[in-house]
Amino acid sequence: MTDRRVLSALLAAVVVACLLPTTAAAQAGNIKHVLLISVDGMHALDVANYVDKNPGSALAELSSHGVTYTNARTPANSDSFPGLLALVTGGSPISHGLFYDVSYDRTVFDPTNVTCSGPAGNMMVFDESIDLYVNNISQNVIDPTKLPRVRDRYGNCVALYPHSALRTNTIFEVAKSKGWHTAWADKHPAYDLVNGPSGKGVDDLYTPEITNVGGLDNTHSVVCTAGNDNLKVQAVINEIHGLTHDGKPGPGTPVIFGMNFQAVSVGQKLVKDNYDNSCVSDTNPAINQQPGGYVDGSGTPSAVLAYGLQQTDAALGSMIAALKAQGLYNSTLFIVSAKHGQSPINPAKINKPGHFADLVAALPDGNSNPAAIAIVNAFNCPTGPCGAISDDDVALIWLQGQNVSNQQVTDYLNTNAVPLFIDEVMGSAELLLKFNDPATDSRTPDIIVEPTYGTTYTKSSAKNMEHGGFSYGDTNVGLLVSNPAFKSSVLKTPVSTSQVAPSILHALGVSPSALKSLQAEKTAVLPALP
Repeated sequence: MTDRRVLSALLAAVVVACLLPTTAAAQAGNIKHVLLISVDGMHALDVANYVDKNPGSALAELSSHGVTYTNARTPANSDSFPGLLALVTGGSPISHGLFYDVSYDRTVFDPTNVTCSGPAGNMMVFDESIDLYVNNISQNVIDPTKLPRVRDRYGNCVALYPHSALRTNTIFEVAKSKGWHTAWADKHPAYDLVNGPSGKGVDDLYTPEITNVGGLDNTHSVVCTAGNDNLKVQAVINEIHGLTHDGKPGPGTPVIFGMNFQAVSVGQKLVKDNYDNSCVSDTNPAINQQPGGYVDGSGTPSAVLAYGLQQTDAALGSMIAALKAQGLYNSTLFIVSAKHGQSPINPAKINKPGHFADLVAALPDGNSNPAAIAIVNAFNCPTGPCGAISDDDVALIWLQGQNVSNQQVTDYLNTNAVPLFIDEVMGSAELLLKFNDPATDSRTPDIIVEPTYGTTYTKSSAKNMEHGGFSYGDTNVGLLVSNPAFKSSVLKTPVSTSQVAPSILHALGVSPSALKSLQAEKTAVLPALP
């Protein structure tokens, strides 16, 4: 009798469950598409302030049926390359191997060394300078003659493309293994990176150059930057409608697709919008020639930054409308985050003392101490195995070929922390707590310098904010995961943007373990998702 009562109760429960409305968790199992958006520079504070003051906005709509993570952090360091790779690989430089778009590798050669002769070691440059240009206009493709050279597994000296430099796979490659269509849009052709080591992860990659070397640099104006963003927005809308990015017949809406926005990042950085009058379409007197960034430490945006936020939100609204028009809104997981934040938010903290190596050279013993000489030599190294320094609001130091130990340089920098505006020096044992050993990893810097908050190692008159470091302003970014089946919630538990990648695969019914970075770094799916 007891067994019968238990069975009857179970059957009754099943019947009741069948009569109840579909739960959020069950509806979430119907996710067929993921739209991933990076609003570069957007802090969690920006999201909170914008939604609070704009209840009718696209961000407010997404948050009304989404999980807002207010304590999301990027895996340091927080430059564009590692920031994006966190979102699409689930890893950090530990597994994907890229610290910056301009970094150093002890195994590569200069682009002009087409035979890979002599000792290895050279800058690994993957920014706008590697584009193919005609009359100072990027053709939105990579010029292979500008790429670093490397020996392949057969010993041949070949050009090293960004995607080949990646040591781990991406969500796009996992999607391709399932036969799914993929797309991505970004700011430089160097974002070939997202294709992953196979070079085939993204079917429809669109990279309209935002910064033409010797030509129009859209980032001098938030208006021109928003115009460049809108090229990518239209590409995404075309893809939502099943077309290719340029509006030609396509294979249908991608399963995983998205883009990055730059208008917020540029609106944060600019000392003065359109300072050189290079953006002829920037004629709005409310922002033209006006200061960018924040007006206080509470994150109140200037008119220039407010414009970037408004334009970005309007673009998100157009994507929402397109998804609804196509009947895809309910089956799409809409994720808004950022590759990186920006610092300092508080304008009172801005400090631009000059390049790191120049500050070292100006010390009393800057021209005589072996550690100081090694730093200056690395910074001034034009090509070849003599080290390098990448600096903005962090300083990454590679010392290859310098006749000095890492510990010696670390000690010297710690001794001179005050005049060098140093908060922390990561070298030797401390560096190994977070990154791979530079003695065995060709990419890991020998020393990483974290400056005092607000310091950027530059004297630029154009920019007041930067990213790339470990500070709260650099790493605390917005993260919103939305679907109409979700309940609105706010999670203050610390999470990482690297958890986005496994969460995307999980939502699509694919094991996150398909990502190699997860196998190496044990990244978890985001908590609190249905």
